[in-house]
Amino acid sequence: MHEIEPYYNWRSIYIASEDPNSPFYGQQYSEFEFSNAIYDYFIHPQWDKFDSNTLYLKILYVNYDLHYCVIELLGEWNDALYNDIMHLYRNAIESLLEHDIIHFILIGENVLNFHSDTSDYYEEWVDNTGAGWIVGLNFREHVIKEITDANLDYYIGIGGKFDDFPWRSMLPDQLFRKVDAMITKRLEI
Repeated sequence: MHEIEPYYNWRSIYIASEDPNSPFYGQQYSEFEFSNAIYDYFIHPQWDKFDSNTLYLKILYVNYDLHYCVIELLGEWNDALYNDIMHLYRNAIESLLEHDIIHFILIGENVLNFHSDTSDYYEEWVDNTGAGWIVGLNFREHVIKEITDANLDYYIGIGGKFDDFPWRSMLPDQLFRKVDAMITKRLEI
């Protein structure tokens, strides 16, 4: 797991630790010291901790004019034992919402498991996006099943055309416009 790095091709246009509005502003990273772990497995030091025991993230891009962000996730999303959604919402998402970010693209290809609990924080998150949305791209099939079995797909657009999505071949604004068009089309049906 220590070799899985956050996507870095957009670092020339955005770095969360250099964004004064980011919840990770001023964060210092080591390239050589591995201190964060998921269970007994060290992870790459570029991932950001937000008080979850098993889930880490990296804010890959934020566009304050178009009101969206792209967040990559790594680990086990465990609401049942660790209330990860609460930590994610309180320690990262709320800060973004305060800066009028209402569209959230979650990259989930490195989310290994999902364990649900209540939907309270998902409801609050959606309520606070207003006309915005939350989309999960490239989550693993068994993770999508867990999310849909818990009826959380009511809050997060996931599965279907959001699987095997070629997001790495796009620039952030292209990705946003493509996802926004897909969500709009889905809502019109």
